Amino acid sequence: MMSGVYGYFPGCSLKGTGVAYEESLLALFRALHLGLAELEDWNCCGATSYMSIDERDAFSLSARNLTMTQKAGHRDLIAPCSACYLALRKTQDYLDRYPKIAGGNGSLTSIRAVRVRHPLEVLYTDVGVERIRKTVARHWHGGRVACYYGCQTVRPYSEVDRDHDPVRMDELLGAAEIPTVDYSLKTKCCGGSLTGTTHDVGVRLVYILLKEAARKGAEAIVTVCPLCQYNLDAYQSEIRRSSGERLDMPVLYFTQVLGWALGAEIESLGLARAISGRKRIAQWFQPAEKEAYV
Repeated sequence: MMSGVYGYFPGCSLKGTGVAYEESLLALFRALHLGLAELEDWNCCGATSYMSIDERDAFSLSARNLTMTQKAGHRDLIAPCSACYLALRKTQDYLDRYPKIAGGNGSLTSIRAVRVRHPLEVLYTDVGVERIRKTVARHWHGGRVACYYGCQTVRPYSEVDRDHDPVRMDELLGAAEIPTVDYSLKTKCCGGSLTGTTHDVGVRLVYILLKEAARKGAEAIVTVCPLCQYNLDAYQSEIRRSSGERLDMPVLYFTQVLGWALGAEIESLGLARAISGRKRIAQWFQPAEKEAYV
């Protein structure tokens, strides 16, 4: 059942390194005539690093956002960032199962009425593959893409998609006639924050994902996570220098690709913010082209 206006929690990444994700998400939702209302005075979700330092404080941060969602009258809260989605969903789950965590803290009240949702799940279940197919406005002239889901969006909660073999992004892109490859590493971790802590390990994990996508014939990677996108996009030049391999693969958000296919204005999709594969992006996403798709 399609909602009129969804509550929207951008989180820190979509206002910073992942701003292209926010730009393309808003453009895609406009193309589908879906409303997004950003929470007023939202705060950091606590993310994974805070959770390892002080779990109760981290729960408090997420709980405040969920409480504000209730007060704003929203049934659904869309969290595009995988870490934000997981932190909000985990807070809701743990406070429901372990009420003692609240410890008298008034902000840690029952917040089950709010449905924490990822845009991939919203597009698949509320909009649906058929509506995506009927709304397509541009023919895809690019190559095959590898759909990369990452690890946090589908685990431990499998509400967004199946935990070990997710397929919804592939099906949505397929409805827009964008070909995908069989990408066996679709839920393998990109290294997350390891690129900033244990750098060599983090970059090695990035290399494995890029190399496998290229081996499977993908000419781009499409993802749902801002940290995954950043890692896969930003470290390709370093990998080229150290390995001698000519990796220059676009790493795009699924909202950018779907938004383009559904007729969103090219300039609104944040494509110019890409680091790798810029020539290929310029060839695939022609700014002057908008076809009547039958």
